[in-house]
Amino acid sequence: MKTISNPSQSKQKKLAERPMIRQRKLMNTVEKIFYNIHRKGDKAVLTYSRQFDWPAQERLEVDRETIEKAAGLVSERLKQAIELARKNIESFHRSQQEEIRKVETAPGVICWRESRPINRVGIYIPGGTAPLFSTVLMLAVPAKIAGCKEIILCTPPDEEGKIHPAILYAATLTGVTKIFAAGGIQAIGAMTFGTESIPKVDKIFGPGNQYVMAAKRSAQYYGTAIDMPAGPSELLVIADDTSNPAFIAADLLSQAEHGPDSQVILLADNKKVIKAVNKELDIQLENLPRKEIAAQALKNSKAILFDDLDECVDFSNFYAPEHLILATENPVLLSRDITTAGSVFLGHYSCESAGDYASGTNHTLPTSGHAAAYSGVSLDSFVKKITFQQLTEEGVISIGNAVEIMAEEEQLIAHKNAMTLRLGAVKARQITTAGYIQDQGQEPQQTGEGGLQGLLQPDRQEIGELPQTTQQIDENEEI
Repeated sequence: MKTISNPSQSKQKKLAERPMIRQRKLMNTVEKIFYNIHRKGDKAVLTYSRQFDWPAQERLEVDRETIEKAAGLVSERLKQAIELARKNIESFHRSQQEEIRKVETAPGVICWRESRPINRVGIYIPGGTAPLFSTVLMLAVPAKIAGCKEIILCTPPDEEGKIHPAILYAATLTGVTKIFAAGGIQAIGAMTFGTESIPKVDKIFGPGNQYVMAAKRSAQYYGTAIDMPAGPSELLVIADDTSNPAFIAADLLSQAEHGPDSQVILLADNKKVIKAVNKELDIQLENLPRKEIAAQALKNSKAILFDDLDECVDFSNFYAPEHLILATENPVLLSRDITTAGSVFLGHYSCESAGDYASGTNHTLPTSGHAAAYSGVSLDSFVKKITFQQLTEEGVISIGNAVEIMAEEEQLIAHKNAMTLRLGAVKARQITTAGYIQDQGQEPQQTGEGGLQGLLQPDRQEIGELPQTTQQIDENEEI
């Protein structure tokens, strides 16, 4: 990796840039494919799938027999690993369930919030040279916990038309509803518009390359929600002289091997650390099956030397990494200054791979600097948060006047009238009740601010502000 020493503030902005395909060309490609899918449905999806993935593809939905056979093609060793990961992911995401908490914001005004599942979600699982069956767990497990009724999975077939059996096994294990052999822009387009085979979904989840990320952005324009912009993988490591260069090199390569457009960054306050890590990178790279891909990604990557760890943290917060490893002596203390990252790994033994697979946290995270405003996938990603409020007569009295004043100041008189009518009805009812009590010779009770006297002598202006009915309109006024 190229090494930069103590870059200026102006140069740091350049160093934080990600490798990107020309955006105009990229979006033109997306729009062309979306247009054809919207018009031609399955026919267009199959055309693109044959062009980019499997030339002989004839159908999109994966049949039940293929799905059932997949379990027999997955080793028991892998099944046990998948089950351990599933349990940890489920445990962590179940902990995110919220209890309903009702709050009385004013006398007689009760407010609360409840979660409702998104009905139909689509999950995109990258396939090809790296079939990410782990992403099935990361997306389908919280979707089931949330209560989503339908989980639609799209993943590209390989050159022989096959989908990795571990993807199919994980999908069955986690309750995926339907599986389709479609990848890339065409898969996102199909889930955005719906086709004869692939249902339109309410929200699309999942990572992918720059083409997939661009397609997800376009999906929002056409009314389909997405989890976040999640494109090429990235990792930033902050290391001091207590770090293990072999560990750091392995971590950097673990993300570099995702794809040639991935990016890894090393920040250190010690030149010897950078030199030792670069040496380890050369050694470990030669032994990787995907060394050509990783080597290409390293060309987009860099090691940066700063004077101290505080400067490293400042750059990291500006860069907003998808993954951040703090390979330092006091990582917990240092983490208090981290304000921007998708997921953080503390200490020398917390490798990023743990989060990718089995620690329990979600590995679907914002990339390309979007961690500055987006969070990673969580249970909340699969639900809508609906607020509720209930006002009693006491509640109308408590906040009614404030509502009237504010609505009138904003010149939204219909808003004001909606409350004025209720205030009038409540006060009229209370006056009637108070009169009945006096007729019975009972001692009047204090009712709210001002007591009974305030109810028997209401402010004339408040009662007078009731909206007119058609019978009250002046005879000379045009209707």
